[in-house]
Amino acid sequence: MSFVLPVDRLHETDSLLAFYHPRPAYPVHVLIVPKKTYANLMAIPIEDSQLMQEVLQMVQRLVVELGLEESGYRFICNGGPYQDIPHLHFHLISDQPQNA
Repeated sequence: MSFVLPVDRLHETDSLLAFYHPRPAYPVHVLIVPKKTYANLMAIPIEDSQLMQEVLQMVQRLVVELGLEESGYRFICNGGPYQDIPHLHFHLISDQPQNA
C-alpha cells in the first residue's frame, strides 16, 4: 500500500504494513494492511492462517509502543457493506491521545 499513498510507516514485515491512517477518525488511528491482496477477512484461505498470527503480533506490539493498554483501544476489521475498500485491512483505534 505504501506505493499508493505516502504513509508514515510504523512497522513493516514481509507480509504486513502498519501506518497512521491518512484521514484519521480518532486521535490514534492505525491501519494494518496485508501486502498480499485479500478482498476481505472471509477471503483468507485456511492455508494462510499464519497471517492472523502475524496481525495479532503486530497489534500487540503497537498497543505497547503507542501506550494504549491503560487508555484503551479497539481493533476492528470491517466486512460486507461496512468495508469501504475491497482490500482486507484492520484498524487499531483509540479515542484517547497516545501516551507514548
